[in-house]
Amino acid sequence: MNILAVDTAGKTAGVALLQDDRLLYEVYLDGGMTHSETLMPMIDTCLKMCGLTCADIDLYAVNAGPGSFTGLRIGLAAVKGLAFPRETLCAPVSTLEALAAAHTGEGTVLCALDARRAQVYSAAFDLATHTRLLDDDARAVTDLADFVENCKKPLFFVGDGAGLCYNKYSNVPGVLQTPPALRGGRAAAVALVAKQMAAAGQAVLPEALLPDYHRLSQAERERAERLAAEAAANKQ
Repeated sequence: MNILAVDTAGKTAGVALLQDDRLLYEVYLDGGMTHSETLMPMIDTCLKMCGLTCADIDLYAVNAGPGSFTGLRIGLAAVKGLAFPRETLCAPVSTLEALAAAHTGEGTVLCALDARRAQVYSAAFDLATHTRLLDDDARAVTDLADFVENCKKPLFFVGDGAGLCYNKYSNVPGVLQTPPALRGGRAAAVALVAKQMAAAGQAVLPEALLPDYHRLSQAERERAERLAAEAAANKQ
């Protein structure tokens, strides 16, 4: 099975090609350019370097959320465009589950993405078994206190929100530092989770590939607040 995976959920972009259990190709870019500039050239280079075409891809994998709304849309749109002509199956991968899949050992990994407004999109997994310990959700950093203080140790934070969590919880016994260079998402991990999803029958046709933002966009929040304010004014 040839799995082409893309990671565009955060500031970095990644592309990987997994052939059965062999990682043929992976690239990770944190160059400050937008995903709309970099993603398609990265995919094109990946296929050329591996001597493959889209006709050889059996499964596309992409982060479906949570993460940057714009980044998720770019990744999903690219994968849909590549998958539609042949109706190739796609795996909508949890960004947080993919972050955890890149790490192993003993203890707990808490995956955190900066969601702004003093919040992080977060989830937690057992490092040895990758059993989920905390569901994907948008949470205030302070709301993680009970989990952090009572979880299985050692505890590592990964993701672009890891720094926010370390700033808050670095003094908690058992919390260990993950090097900043190893905290980001990896497309290879997206491919690994996608492979598991396909085996479990969780892959979907491209038309069913949808984002899972886990929170309203800023425009939607502002609209809801405006409508609520207008409704309150009308009652007076």
